[in-house]
Amino acid sequence: MAANKPALEATLTRNWLRRGPLACALWPLSLVFRALSGARAALFRAGVLRSSRLPVPVVVVGNIYIGGTGKTPLTIWLVRALQAAGLRPGVISRGFGGAGDGAREVTAASTPAQVGDEPLLIKQRTGAPVVVGRDRAATGRALLAAHPEVDILLTDDGLQHYKLQRDVEIILFDGRGVGNGWLLPAGPLREPVSRRRDFTVINTPQMTAALVRAVDPGTAGSDPVRGQTPSPPRPAFQMTLVGEHAEQLRDRTRHTPLAELAASPQLRIVAAAGIGNPSRFFAMLRGAGLRVAELPLPDHHDFQDRPFAALDADLILMTEKDAVKCAQIEELRDDPRLWVVPVTARIDRALADQIVEKCRGRSIA
Repeated sequence: MAANKPALEATLTRNWLRRGPLACALWPLSLVFRALSGARAALFRAGVLRSSRLPVPVVVVGNIYIGGTGKTPLTIWLVRALQAAGLRPGVISRGFGGAGDGAREVTAASTPAQVGDEPLLIKQRTGAPVVVGRDRAATGRALLAAHPEVDILLTDDGLQHYKLQRDVEIILFDGRGVGNGWLLPAGPLREPVSRRRDFTVINTPQMTAALVRAVDPGTAGSDPVRGQTPSPPRPAFQMTLVGEHAEQLRDRTRHTPLAELAASPQLRIVAAAGIGNPSRFFAMLRGAGLRVAELPLPDHHDFQDRPFAALDADLILMTEKDAVKCAQIEELRDDPRLWVVPVTARIDRALADQIVEKCRGRSIA
């Protein structure tokens, strides 16, 4: 059964991009999913299911398109932008694969098995307090108790975690837009695209007007928790992920520009990515002029199966998210072929400025 899981996921992913026979067959189930998720949201809105408000503003970075759209790079960019504005942000996350249900702080000594790969990467890249836990409200309270200096909280994912009230919602898409536009399991969406949000960010090198209209029609739907009427169409912010160099995994101080690798066509280079949308990483490398053999891996791959052992390659390029796990495995950490490609999100600074302005009415300074 486990061996068939990747094939099933690949089949669903292909069908979620079009309204083919399989998607149409699953469409009635999507109506059930929509009714159940809508009923749950209504129970929170009516107060039947309780939600908590924290003493500092809460900003949710999430998506309604299942899978990876680039939330972690966006969260890292936003933490840094808020720090540059003089604020002291903290980050809470579920921590995919993390051990235990209680709140747990991410430290320099944490491992991906304990806290998840993405929270560990956020901690490494920003230095901000990061706490993981299943219950976002309890996790936020734990972070504020441990770090009373924090004056704004970001939650990496958790858009549908209505137990935690929020002041700002950011919904992130990528170049796939809304796929076939249907909800799970007939399509890739967790909620209708008409769902209210404060900001839309699109992770794509080419943001067209048609893509913007598809991901943010700005028409129907109210906020599932706050019960507010929909706002008029909002400007969508474009996010691009840029990688300029590679760092050797066993010695991160050793850098090589991607342009230099591209100028060495004799090198046999494999690109490996265990993220939600590996093709985005491969496309970025091709855009830098590299010719690579692609090795897509399941999202949150743990690398215990040693996927690189039989590869005939001079260099293996990987994402930072994968590197935090490979660095914990001695055999991989010492493999001289493994190089990490850090990426930096580029977004209009106006996004951070508008978030600060929206939160100014709360306890934020």
